[in-house]
Formats: sequence, structure tokens, C-alpha cells
Amino acid sequence: MNRVVWTSALALAIALPVAGAEEENPVKEALQKLNDYIGSWKGAGGPDKTSEPANWTENVSWGWRFKGDMALIAEFKDSKYFKKAEMTYVADKKKYQLTFIDKKDAKQVFQGELNKKGYLNMERLDAKSGETFRIQMNTAAEGLRFNYTMYRKNKGSTVFNEMYKVACGKEGESLAGGGKQRECVVTGGLGTIAVSFGGKTYYVCCSGCRDAFNENPEKIIKEYEAKKKKGE
Repeated sequence: MNRVVWTSALALAIALPVAGAEEENPVKEALQKLNDYIGSWKGAGGPDKTSEPANWTENVSWGWRFKGDMALIAEFKDSKYFKKAEMTYVADKKKYQLTFIDKKDAKQVFQGELNKKGYLNMERLDAKSGETFRIQMNTAAEGLRFNYTMYRKNKGSTVFNEMYKVACGKEGESLAGGGKQRECVVTGGLGTIAVSFGGKTYYVCCSGCRDAFNENPEKIIKEYEAKKKKGE
């Protein structure tokens, strides 16, 4: 092999991905950090003051969506403010983006970051009023509690004032339950739904992951086993 041909072959080999290697996906990696959100939650909303009772109850259900733009999808029932929500990640900005559909079918788009303590803080500016709204989300008790709090800052002000807080508990779980037991083979979250392939039972965290598993179980299992070997 002459020098020109050998050099071209080497450059092509470097450019091609290693066979069997999983392609990195920054959106999936970022959303996996929110895996504890996945599941069904029963919440109580109202002022964040222990002396005042909650003034409404709601149910929130989070799950993965893989078709189209990858995202976490939330459905609200009996919420005072929202119907649906979509959480994705804007890789070039390194920010999470949360899009709510409110009770009037209007969109509210927030962007922000996840801090080292596990609190997701996102903001949006209301162009009409000049007010800035901030929503903070977090889980607690080893993933058995999910909270979100809404704040508002008036135009020209530097102070955010709390509007309301919704504190949720995961349905079917107890604080004494010991946290995660089964792992979702698709995203690494808490596995709650059994799926099977090749005579073996695996677990996924939501219907979106179940659909992804059923579409290509061999690929999902191969990637899952490879991660386990790497200690991820």
C-alpha cells in the first residue's frame, strides 16, 4: 500500500464511529438527570406556609417521549394552573426548557439550569407586563417527593416573591420504601413497568420507555448491559 492510500485509509478509520458504540446524546443525558420526576404524583397546592392549609389538590404524571424531539412529558389533572408540560434540553445553550400549556391553552416557556443541589430553576419574561416568573423544581426523600414552586418578580424589582407551591408524593410509594429498587433499562430511572424479551423480565419507568423497548428490545438491552459493565 503506497503512502497516499495508507494515509487516506487511516483518516477514514478515524472519522468513522467505532462499531457498536452508543452515540452520545446530550439531550438524553441531561434529561436523565431528571429521572426521579418520572411517575404519577399526588400533590397539594397553596401558599408555602405551614400555618395555612393547601387550597387545591392535583395529580401530575411524568413520562418520556422518544419520537420526534426527545422530551419529558407531564399531564396535569385538577391543577389550578396547568394542563400539560414538556421538558426538553437546549444543548447549544446548555439550558433546560419547560413549556407549559396553561388552563387557557396558552404556552408559557421557561428556561434555566439544574444546580448542584438538584434544584431546577427556570425563568420566563412576560413581554406585556414586564414581570419575570421563576419556577423551581426538585425531588426529595430519595425520589419519593416532588415539589414545584412559582415565584414572580415585578418589573423594575430585584426580588422574587413566592406565588404558590405544590408538594407531591409519589403514588403507591411510602417514605419508608427504601428508594429505587429496579432500574429502567431505557433511561436508568426507577423501573415500575415489567417488560420481557428472550424469556427474561426487565423494567421500564413509563409508557414512553415501554414503547421504545418494544420497538427494538435487542438494541436497548445491548446498550443497557454495556453501561452496566462500565459501572454507569
